[in-house]
Amino acid sequence: MLRQGRVTSAQSRALRELLPKFGVEYRPAFPDWETIFTRKNPLVLEIGSGMGETTAAIAKAHPEADFIAVEVHGPGVGSLLNRIAALGLTNLRVIRHDAAEVLERMIPDGALAAIHLFFPDPWPKKRHHKRRLVQPAAVSLMARKLKPGGILHAATDWPDYAGHIEGVFSASALFEPVKCAFVERPTTKFETRGRRLGNPVRDLVFRRKEGAARL
Repeated sequence: MLRQGRVTSAQSRALRELLPKFGVEYRPAFPDWETIFTRKNPLVLEIGSGMGETTAAIAKAHPEADFIAVEVHGPGVGSLLNRIAALGLTNLRVIRHDAAEVLERMIPDGALAAIHLFFPDPWPKKRHHKRRLVQPAAVSLMARKLKPGGILHAATDWPDYAGHIEGVFSASALFEPVKCAFVERPTTKFETRGRRLGNPVRDLVFRRKEGAARL
């Protein structure tokens, strides 16, 4: 289900005018990403790009890689589209659809150099923990889509969710913890405000094991 929320006039215009230019329509088939980006470079997928501040900053700082941002929230998609246009980014595309379906049906196995999962919904109430994105089945799916040696980079400001993410990935035979991410994650205004309020932020980085059999 696409989350809409309150859309500004600028975001609404971007959804109408810029999504056809910088977006990739969801279809249950593998696109030719090399044709879409007109080159063959490392491919990075971000699950839940939010308002696009971090996504655009990373794409601008790393023109040597191509980035796919997946987001369902209308204002966030509109905001990111405006950032792409303002910065003249040619290495960033947006898909407005459910991330699990995009991963399963639009990303070939072994295609990704990295997956970014920055500040996913923590679903803090215990009865809602089953709704968290990071679950064993999702981890196996991410492993399938990453190249051997590919990087999963997650970040959260909820200590309980950080522990959950660490536990699920550590329990997988397909990943191993590492210290170096694919790219450095820039600090956002949201994160800076949270730190002032005493919210600890953890970055958790895992590498797809080279010799592990795919599940």
